[in-house]
Amino acid sequence: MTAAARLRDIVADLIHEVGFAAHGLHVRVGDTVAQHRWTPDEREEIHSVTKALCVLAAGIATDEGRISLDEPVAHIVTARAEDVTFRHLLSMSSGIDLPWSPTMMTDWPDLAEEFLSRPSRGRAFQYSNASTYTAMHVLAQRVGDIEEYLRPRLFAPLGWDDVSWSRCPHGRVLGGEGVALRTEEMARLGHFLRDRGIWRGRALLSPGIVDAMHAGWTATGSETDGYRRYALAGWDGPGDAWRLHGAFGQLIVFAGDAVVTVTADDHTGADAIAAFIAEAATGS
Repeated sequence: MTAAARLRDIVADLIHEVGFAAHGLHVRVGDTVAQHRWTPDEREEIHSVTKALCVLAAGIATDEGRISLDEPVAHIVTARAEDVTFRHLLSMSSGIDLPWSPTMMTDWPDLAEEFLSRPSRGRAFQYSNASTYTAMHVLAQRVGDIEEYLRPRLFAPLGWDDVSWSRCPHGRVLGGEGVALRTEEMARLGHFLRDRGIWRGRALLSPGIVDAMHAGWTATGSETDGYRRYALAGWDGPGDAWRLHGAFGQLIVFAGDAVVTVTADDHTGADAIAAFIAEAATGS
């Protein structure tokens, strides 16, 4: 039995035992792969895992010399807080107070304009889709439509040729959500990130961009394992792992050479599953 199959069986058994509402499981350890399904293999919203695509868009634009992650966005658009950078927006550390709400895309005439009109409290952490959405609005001023920009640079190489990104009333990509993938399609993102931006022998972006997704941490103020620190779309933990985490249990957990991808519909059970995966992957 391969290392991936052993880890798959351990995780699948636990999911069965606790009744976690998983849809799909994909495990890669080294070059070995194993999968398991509980529901038909259909595309589903990956929620905040989409934030990683925003980081990759900014990273590719950095590689191409179109922006710098540390460039103040006020150099590109009007912003009240003149020192806020792309890195701050993508790491939720701009200090701009605009918490998440289910209607945030329509609460103001222009969410990005509203966000940028507010003052910054310094490098304070606040998790909000408004921050990622605003980053993509600003980036679009340099690269054009974000989905079309990524299509030949990331989507096509990963085999996501017909994937689309949901949009706000202004026609902009939502940023922190709005992409639907199958479990295995999302696992390709995990494989790509584990290998630091290399896909099938081809470097699609600089490895330092991927490294920044789990380094240079911002303290969140939380005391919960897995939520104490946040970087560029990545959460530190559980344990020695790091992860991308979308609502309702969309997970990509990175632990050494292992990357475990889960799609689900179980918001409250996801933290325990992520912790179990991290422990099992480290011990496998």
